Amino acid sequence: MSFSGEDVRDRHTRVHTRSSPGFLERLGETMVGMAVGVVLFFLSFYVLFTNEGRAIRTASSLDEGLAQVVTLHPDVYVDPQNNGRLVHLSASLRTAQPLYDPNYKVSVQAVKLKRNVEMYQWVESQESRDYQENGETKTETTYTYNTEWKSEIVNSRNFDKEIGHVNPSAMAVESVTVVAPDVWVGHFSLSRGLIDQINNFKTLSLSALYVADPFLTVYEDYFYHTANPRRPEVGDVRVSFSYAGLSAEGTFLGPAQKVSVVAMQNEDKLMPFKTKSKDTLEILYLEELTAEEVFAREHQYNMMMTWTLRAGGWLLMFIGINMTMRIFYTLVDWVPVLRELVSVGVTLFAMCVSCSLALLTISVGWLFYRPLVAALIAAVASLPVLVTYARKAEKKHQ
Repeated sequence: MSFSGEDVRDRHTRVHTRSSPGFLERLGETMVGMAVGVVLFFLSFYVLFTNEGRAIRTASSLDEGLAQVVTLHPDVYVDPQNNGRLVHLSASLRTAQPLYDPNYKVSVQAVKLKRNVEMYQWVESQESRDYQENGETKTETTYTYNTEWKSEIVNSRNFDKEIGHVNPSAMAVESVTVVAPDVWVGHFSLSRGLIDQINNFKTLSLSALYVADPFLTVYEDYFYHTANPRRPEVGDVRVSFSYAGLSAEGTFLGPAQKVSVVAMQNEDKLMPFKTKSKDTLEILYLEELTAEEVFAREHQYNMMMTWTLRAGGWLLMFIGINMTMRIFYTLVDWVPVLRELVSVGVTLFAMCVSCSLALLTISVGWLFYRPLVAALIAAVASLPVLVTYARKAEKKHQ
């Protein structure tokens, strides 16, 4: 190991030397990769199969909900006849009193008030490159140190060079999110699950706020625990505030947030609704929507999630097959031309097999729900195999 660097304070470079791995060592690494590949291969089947069941179950629950939902007028009082039924309601958020931070004298009438604390700290970044020299493999790593505002403690003990780049071990102030204990929409209180969906945080402007504390400075919507916020030092702290779900009319921040809710009525509470498919409907959108629009949005989200998990399952399968077949690449990696040919062949093989198996797995997931669609997908999946056998038969005939 050697050490060099032009700017000792901010940047330095280390070079690690290691001998090139032998065949047995490379073979051992390949065997470990094969084991990981097998795990990923079987995991992909689980992801693909369960995703189809989830997608169909969710779509069925949404169709059931749309058929049963009752739209309520925001000014109408609670009707006991709707107890246990799925209801839809669009109205403004309401809370009993403002949320207050006693440390900074900040008060906002909203569902959530978040205090975000950042500290000015040293941050280490790395850039590495490998190269060959005198038959040895060398890795040159350049470590660079900069100061940044970070919301998490950066442990300088893990730096390659801690001297001159020491960070404090804790912050004087902690980040925290305060949530209103009771939130209403119309004449109904929201469940905790519905409140958790209110996350449209906006930065609270501090420009009009008067600060009497001599140890605090307000600059660009931050409270700075330093006299000179434009030239911070390591260990300085700044605090910003954000809010979600305005819940009072006529405030300087604007009108109360309009929301659309679909949930089960239980007296004067909106609770989760259990469907026949064992799913839960507890939906909140931060805008005014009809019941039909709410369920259309949920169907779109379900479709996006389905295709995302399909792509993820296929990728797991492709990587798993590629890693499992890597043994052939290792056996010929001492012949450059043959090594490249094998690499391309393994990749193409993994691509074809993963596409076919992924489609077959999806078709099995649909088999018990929509047999015709499943049969069509299975036919498309079997095309590569049928084409391969057809070509073999043609060659034998020639």
